[in-house]
Amino acid sequence: MTQQPLLRLGTRRSPLALAQAEEARARLCAAHGWDSNAVELVPVEASGDKVQDRPLAEIGGKALWTKELDVWLGEGDIDASVHSLKDVETIRPDAFTLIAILPRADKRDRLIGAASIADLPKGAVIGTSAPRRAAQALHQRPDCRVVTFRGNVATRLGKLEAGEADATFLAAAGLSRLGQDDVGTPLDPEDWLPAPAQGAIAIECRTDDERARELLSVLNHAPSQAEVMAERALLLALGGTCHSPIAVRCTYDEGQLSMRAALFSPAGQERVEGEATFAAGDANAPARLAAELLGKATSGITAVFDGPPE
Repeated sequence: MTQQPLLRLGTRRSPLALAQAEEARARLCAAHGWDSNAVELVPVEASGDKVQDRPLAEIGGKALWTKELDVWLGEGDIDASVHSLKDVETIRPDAFTLIAILPRADKRDRLIGAASIADLPKGAVIGTSAPRRAAQALHQRPDCRVVTFRGNVATRLGKLEAGEADATFLAAAGLSRLGQDDVGTPLDPEDWLPAPAQGAIAIECRTDDERARELLSVLNHAPSQAEVMAERALLLALGGTCHSPIAVRCTYDEGQLSMRAALFSPAGQERVEGEATFAAGDANAPARLAAELLGKATSGITAVFDGPPE
């Protein structure tokens, strides 16, 4: 008889999303001593993968990565969803719980097309659809021009090869998960801050599904969870959206978190930065840093941040 899966994990169908789901499955099976057939991967084509010619912020934002999986999870067609956490909306439905954060991978971006930002030729065309990457690049190199680049890793590398841009950025963690550690040059996070929750894989289940919660919670990596939840708390307090250029890096060390964040105007001319150190789990510290950043930001920056929720 064919073994029935003990858990069904929903995932986007892209190669990177499937690699992340495979990592989640391998960790689950190792933790519980299961055969790999005990966990079924259930792929879906997300709306965000279907539309590649426009920036995500113009067509519905981060919800386009999650809405199909949310429907399946809510209706019980899957037991949990595997997400790249940086692509998950800051405010999630109460019916769902981010039950586990896997050990966080490399937080850095990689630059493809040049050895460094300074080495880009004058007037270089940079391909990206991320407001953070666009603003950071233009802040450092206002002579450059940004064009929209969307698609999975292979698609973006193909566009670069075809000459649609001189350079682009990809997350180091994603490249590593695809076995492409040799692609591009890692950018020093002291000079080039990553996106909130970059490098983190999250598993989400129904809040009322006690069985799934128990089986999945063993995968949670507390230091990684502390980092990414603090970064998401900062994003929430800022009122950040898909139009908001925000960069943040949070590092866990023996129960303490060190957070450094920067906000930009969309074209990168204006920038404010701040940092804080606080105990892991201090839910108010990210909001205090957010208030400090917004308090000293220019109108060109605050125009793309909604501020703390009411």
